[in-house]
Amino acid sequence: MENIAKGAAEVTIIEDGFHVIRIKNEGKEPIPFLHEIDSSFLQFHFCLKGLVQLAFNEGSYKLDLREQNSYLLYNPSRDLPIDLQLAPGSWFISLLVSIKKFHSLFSPDAQHVSFLSPENKDKKYYVDGKISPSMAVALHQLMNYNLNDTIKQLYFKGKSYELLSLYFNTEEANVDACPFLADEENMRKIKHAKEIIIERMTDLPSLNDLALEIGLSLKKLKEGFKEVYGDTVYGFALDHKMDYARQLLDSGQHNVNEVGLKVGYSTASHFISAFKKKYGTTPKKYISN
Repeated sequence: MENIAKGAAEVTIIEDGFHVIRIKNEGKEPIPFLHEIDSSFLQFHFCLKGLVQLAFNEGSYKLDLREQNSYLLYNPSRDLPIDLQLAPGSWFISLLVSIKKFHSLFSPDAQHVSFLSPENKDKKYYVDGKISPSMAVALHQLMNYNLNDTIKQLYFKGKSYELLSLYFNTEEANVDACPFLADEENMRKIKHAKEIIIERMTDLPSLNDLALEIGLSLKKLKEGFKEVYGDTVYGFALDHKMDYARQLLDSGQHNVNEVGLKVGYSTASHFISAFKKKYGTTPKKYISN
């Protein structure tokens, strides 16, 4: 594992021609990551949280990969080193698969993957897309792996294969035949909880009311939210409030009391205390810096 500030990057070799990269930035500053990879590899990039910027041609061209989005990159005519920068609070996963390995995985059903066709096999390929709820489940399971190290490689292999299968899935899933949809439905509910928190940050429901509204038990809400977003419900809500407050202060259009009210604090003193705890300075001093 390579440590980068308060983030960590980990490159795991699943097997020959198949690698997984996981990176978290838990710090307050953007962190860079560079990984050399040759032109024989397809690159599947997934941003689970935050924002990741990918640079190409030594930084002359940049792409933003936003939360819950993916990129597939392949260029057989030139190497594409992974050169990226993760914003604070970002989670990122890449699957790197050699074209030889990829062909071996899909050869019986190559018609499902358009760029495997003979006319496309030597062309560069770029696709952006959304991370589906079922893909998000597999990605979060990869990111939050906490089982015994002796089975890590096997677990990563299984999850990576599952992720590729979901990425290229072209048919609607069969609800009766797919027990995985239970997790997918829970993922949708957890995302709904996040939307409620953001929409009602000035008047947050209790955990019991939130669990009832999204249709999950209190236990599953707490555990699922922490797994998906890396924080408790109220921890996430506080971070969102403080980040929004900072944006309002940066705009220069509101005084401290107004900002406190806009993010749900009935008294300025409570807002000032929360802001100082989060950022180490008072809102007034923050504005004057």
